[in-house]
Amino acid sequence: MATAISTVGDRKKLKARREPYWNRIEAGCYLGYRKLADGTGTWIARWRAEDGGQKYRALGSLATYDDAAKAARQWFELCHGGSTEVVDVEEACRRYVADRRSAKGDATAKDAEGRFKRLVYGTKFGRIKLPALRTAHITDWRNSQVDREDDEDEDPDAARRAKDSANRNLATLKAALNLAYRMGLAGSTAQWDRVEAFKGASKRRDVSLTMADRKKLIAAATPDLTVFLQVMLLTGCRPGELASCTVGDLDPAGLLTVSGKTGRRTIPVSPKALALLKSASGQRDVDEPLLTRSGVAWTRFEWRDAFQEARKAAGLPETVVMYSLRHVAISEMLVSGMDPMTVSKICGTSIEMISRHYGHLIRERVLAQLAKVQAI
Repeated sequence: MATAISTVGDRKKLKARREPYWNRIEAGCYLGYRKLADGTGTWIARWRAEDGGQKYRALGSLATYDDAAKAARQWFELCHGGSTEVVDVEEACRRYVADRRSAKGDATAKDAEGRFKRLVYGTKFGRIKLPALRTAHITDWRNSQVDREDDEDEDPDAARRAKDSANRNLATLKAALNLAYRMGLAGSTAQWDRVEAFKGASKRRDVSLTMADRKKLIAAATPDLTVFLQVMLLTGCRPGELASCTVGDLDPAGLLTVSGKTGRRTIPVSPKALALLKSASGQRDVDEPLLTRSGVAWTRFEWRDAFQEARKAAGLPETVVMYSLRHVAISEMLVSGMDPMTVSKICGTSIEMISRHYGHLIRERVLAQLAKVQAI
């Protein structure tokens, strides 16, 4: 006979015992409450299989009857799907990797495993049980991959690349969760079906500035910003790197030491850049900022706002940002004949990045050089 367990008052009246007090949820599905000697209790679900065997699932110390009934129904849904096992997101991903290794080989498995090691394994998200996984969890996980507060340089293509990468990670996660559904480990695909990929993230945005554009931008800038922009164009440094330089970082012999996202490096500067930087430093002490705005160091918000005002005044599109000048500088170095390895060291980036984003410039330069070769 069923015993009332739905209210706190009902459960207080129960005697402590090992055997749970059971309530029927539906045919073959029961929710039980085990009263402990200290007055507390735990919940347990029971499901009767088609062969008549009984399966049990400990639900823990949930606060209310409704919470316990909800957890029980989630488990019953799995049972109806053919599995009484409850796994978390991490375990679902591990099973997907194993499945890919068997079906597609090591290369496909390693790609998925690499993504999960970075973003799922050992995380709070990875510990969520599949019956408790919600659209909001997956959406937050997706968004966390692009919510970067430390991207002080505002690379115009950085956000797109982050979204493109997040889309690939989301597709791999969905594949793992869909496999879990087919294995009977999830009762529905609805929670992740509602999570969409970021739109417009697959195509790289090419931002180019002609010499005329650069001159218009510099002419529209304030005097302090003009120096900042010119130094960026002459060095290829990130704006944050230049903003953090002190007078002491400039060697009168023609070297500049900068610090940023790729660490600390000392680079040669052209005679024109050296003269500009010496003039900008004035008579300030070695520990004072090298480039200033009204005598104080630039902040990312100040250069961003000042640049936007100059951009608008110059009539340039919104896709042009401060970081665009770094792309211009790298492009000009390559077009002028400087080898990619030297450019990568000066600009604090990898040779792989140079090849990936500026490879077409290198090819054009090589073709022009080959056209001058008279081998026959």
